[in-house]
Amino acid sequence: MFIGHYAVALAAKKAAPRTSLGTLFLAAQFADLLWPMLLVLGLEHVRIDPGNTAVTPLDFYDYPITHSLAGAVLASLLLGILYRLIRRDSRGALVVGACVFSHWILDFLTHRPDLPLWFTGSTRVGAGLWNSVPWTLVVEVGMFAAGIALYIKTTRRKDRTGLYAFWSLIAVLFAVYCGNLFGPPPPDAKTIAIAGNATWLFVLWAYWADSHRRVEGLPVTQ
Repeated sequence: MFIGHYAVALAAKKAAPRTSLGTLFLAAQFADLLWPMLLVLGLEHVRIDPGNTAVTPLDFYDYPITHSLAGAVLASLLLGILYRLIRRDSRGALVVGACVFSHWILDFLTHRPDLPLWFTGSTRVGAGLWNSVPWTLVVEVGMFAAGIALYIKTTRRKDRTGLYAFWSLIAVLFAVYCGNLFGPPPPDAKTIAIAGNATWLFVLWAYWADSHRRVEGLPVTQ
């Protein structure tokens, strides 16, 4: 799942209006932001396997640190606690932690059984939504549209930048999603790692866009 994770972050703005969209992006995509770094370091691995599922040609055969259930629980606790310590915002901390954990839940729905439950062991789970392109589109695009609608309902632009920065971010995310879904498979794991590390730009972009928007009833957004 790609834009579905961002959909959760967009929708979460309503639950934690004082939390920046950039922070929510980071939380919802934390596993996939960390994963390419571990690919580069050789701590996790992926291979190109066209036909692995109908949606993706990637075989996620070794990623117990970032995508195990145990890793998701640990990361959600750590980021939630860290946010609470920095921002002194208990509500925001709960939402941040929930966004981190939501990544594993959504991956469970979409992936074939390749998600480990623990850092070691052979038990792997996954409901396999990616075996159907039409259903993947219905679920993920539907989530993205709902997330956008909730974010727009929750925030108002402060200036023209708040309009263009946000909608250009949405457009680029959707374009990348379509490219991943309908484009050719990546040539190798190194390319995947490079592209994955580039998604940190979406986090920075979200911080920028959200700083030019405001939440009704709040003097400033953080």
